[in-house]
Amino acid sequence: MNLEKILSISGKPGLFALKVQTRSGFVAESLLDGKKITVGMRSNVSLLSEISMYTHNAEKPLAEVMRNIAIKEDNGPAISHKEDNDKLVAYFKEILPDYDSERVYPSDIKKVLNWYNMLQAKGLVSKEVPVKEEASVKEEVATSEE
Repeated sequence: MNLEKILSISGKPGLFALKVQTRSGFVAESLLDGKKITVGMRSNVSLLSEISMYTHNAEKPLAEVMRNIAIKEDNGPAISHKEDNDKLVAYFKEILPDYDSERVYPSDIKKVLNWYNMLQAKGLVSKEVPVKEEASVKEEVATSEE
């Protein structure tokens, strides 16, 4: 799952795919309706590849969390982000058992599940480990065994 060019833009609903960088910002395409918008440098933009979730020992990249959902759901859709908070927290504990419940709020869980379902509908989620990540995991294992 490659989240390198997927964006969340503050104040805009949904997710966007980065298309072209310009002098004054960039052009992004909505994953909801396919419309292209220009985004200035002053906009608050987050790359999904840079987002992590708090756990008790370290931070987990969003791509790993979404891969866990894809594995649980066999690449299918997750539960709706509109479920009640108790259901969402119980579901998220299955996905990421060691998440830090004091720093990860139900609103964060809703956002992750909403994003996952948007990406899943576009066929952008996968339970496969990307080749680049797989190589770095092998390096970490080799380093820790020494």
